Amino acid sequence: MKAVVWHGIGDIRLDEVAQPTIQDPHDAIIHITRSAICGTDLHFVRGTMAPMREGTILGHEAVGVVVEVGDAVRGFSPGDRVVVNSTMSCGACRYCRMGKTSQCDVANPNGPQAGTSFFGGPETTGPIDGLQAEYARIPWAQNSMHPLPDNVSDEQAILLSDIFPTGWFGAELAGVTRGDVVVVFGAGIVGQFAAASAFKQGAGRVIIVDGEESRLAAALAQNCEIVDYNREDPVQTIMDLTNGIGADCVIDAVGVDAERPKRGPAAVSDEDAAKFDAEVAQIAPDADPDATQWKPGDGPSQAARWAVEVVAKYGRIGIIGVYSPTVEQYPIGEAMNKNLTIRAGNCDHHSVTPPLIDLVASGQFDPTALITEHEHIGDAIAAYEAFDRREPGWIKVELV
Repeated sequence: MKAVVWHGIGDIRLDEVAQPTIQDPHDAIIHITRSAICGTDLHFVRGTMAPMREGTILGHEAVGVVVEVGDAVRGFSPGDRVVVNSTMSCGACRYCRMGKTSQCDVANPNGPQAGTSFFGGPETTGPIDGLQAEYARIPWAQNSMHPLPDNVSDEQAILLSDIFPTGWFGAELAGVTRGDVVVVFGAGIVGQFAAASAFKQGAGRVIIVDGEESRLAAALAQNCEIVDYNREDPVQTIMDLTNGIGADCVIDAVGVDAERPKRGPAAVSDEDAAKFDAEVAQIAPDADPDATQWKPGDGPSQAARWAVEVVAKYGRIGIIGVYSPTVEQYPIGEAMNKNLTIRAGNCDHHSVTPPLIDLVASGQFDPTALITEHEHIGDAIAAYEAFDRREPGWIKVELV
């Protein structure tokens, strides 16, 4: 079968690999009909999230049809149409019983202290082969996938595998309540869904910050107020928009591959640029920051710094943008001095996703407008390259 395989930093290939088989009674095998490329996948190729195991199939989003189930899998049968959670969970440990499924004690083969286990990730997450393939093995299938109603299309469902739940979880982490002024850093696909989720959870205003015009246009279409950090200073602008108070809560949907502003009033000084360059070298020592392809972001802590600056005293920050364990820079002193609450982590997909499936099935929200590219898996590498270059208009790539 065809699959997108990681061979090294800056080296991914569309390979012919063996079809997966049942390895454990809790496994299922699915035929994948839709997958997607996520910004998280780019971290692995850029070298900002390591170490990876060579030969790992990438991808953590999928919709498909069950082909085979292990003897311990109940509630699913061959022929069932399902959406796969990006994170795996057993459904029986104490964390799963609390709904905190991203920290399942059982799913990660590296042990209970290893943290989240997700498809197509680094060695610390399993590694478990991912979902950018024609078929996939789903460990702990009973708790790692959901049945889909007939009135939710594959195209809608692929956004329920990771992106919509993660955006919703980000708004929950930030503690969005009725009437809040919410700032979202990052107008990529996660930021777009974080903004939509903030509105659904009661936000009075959502301000979204990015430096790419087509992404800001998509946010404007969602009735967000937009701030282009290459045209204006986002900190000063947000303070002006909030009568000098700041935001009630902030969602960081950017993470480690943040870009620093290159022009305008927020452009960084030479001294700050040197600090950012040192951060990149420390976080991704094997990456090539001068490359034109697979180039890591040049402002790893930029979004984190801005988040702390723009939130009001006693404000709340939710971090869903990915930061690798090698990231060590955070403005903790300023955060403490403002009495901030900061929450971060990977989405508890199994407990977050079911109500969102119902939301889409009932027609209350159609997420498909945010899919901007539709590619066949045979064109996956070219799609990766375009997405990595941050080409205008590329917000979410669906793989058929």
